[in-house]
Amino acid sequence: MDIKEQTCCFTGHRIIAKDEKNKIFDKTREVVIFLIKKGVKFFEVGGAIGFDTIAAHVVLSLKDEFPFIKLTVVCPCRDQDVKWRKSDKAVYRDILARADDVVVLADAYFEGCMQLRNERLVDNSKYCVCFLKHKGGTQNTVDYARSKDLFIFNVAE
Repeated sequence: MDIKEQTCCFTGHRIIAKDEKNKIFDKTREVVIFLIKKGVKFFEVGGAIGFDTIAAHVVLSLKDEFPFIKLTVVCPCRDQDVKWRKSDKAVYRDILARADDVVVLADAYFEGCMQLRNERLVDNSKYCVCFLKHKGGTQNTVDYARSKDLFIFNVAE
C-alpha cells in the first residue's frame, strides 16, 4: 500500500464558535479513529487557527493509543502566524514542536500560498476530514478534494 492510500488531510474554517469546539473535537476524533482502523497512519494539517488546530490536537491526543500514527504540519509560509494573537501563536508553536514533521512551502507569504498549501494537502491524501459549513477557502479545498476522488468526511454535518 502506498503512502497516499494511508494519508488523511484536514481542512476547515478558521472561526469556530466556542460552544462548538468540544463537539467538533469529539466528532473529528471518532472519524480519525475510524480511519486509523482502516489503515490510515499519516495525517496532514495546514497549521491554521480554528479547525486545523482542533485536528492537530486530535491526532496528537491519539498518539499514546496509536503510537504509529504521524502528524505533519504543512505551513504555507514560514511567517503564517505573524499577525496572530499571542495565545494562538503559542498553541501553534506547541503543535509544531510536537508534530512528527513540519513542511514549509515558502519563506514568506505570497498571494496564492494558502491555495498551494491546500492543494498539496489534497494531492498527498486519499481521505479528507473537513469542517465545512459555508462557502470560502474550505469549500474550494473540499471541491478540489472531490475532483481528486478523495473520501470526504464533514464533521460539521
